[in-house]
Amino acid sequence: MGIAAVKIKILPTSPEIDLEKLKETIKNLVEGMGGKNCTLEQEPIAFGLEAIIALFAWPEEKELEELEEAIRAIEEVSSIQVLDMRRAFG
Repeated sequence: MGIAAVKIKILPTSPEIDLEKLKETIKNLVEGMGGKNCTLEQEPIAFGLEAIIALFAWPEEKELEELEEAIRAIEEVSSIQVLDMRRAFG
């Protein structure tokens, strides 16, 4: 099977959340469930709230829904949205 390039937007529950700690938790979760090359960026939303954009390689044979549910289960996460998922070449 191939590798998928995945881009997920994660919204924290409030602007007071420690984003560095949350990013570390997300990165460990993604890589622990089989993702590779996880990079995390911050994107301003409004009123001091910033989203975390996770970009990573994901094995196509694994269901992404398991990872989505695991991220949603993090206490500091309000919601997530898969922005893009496509087959990666190379």
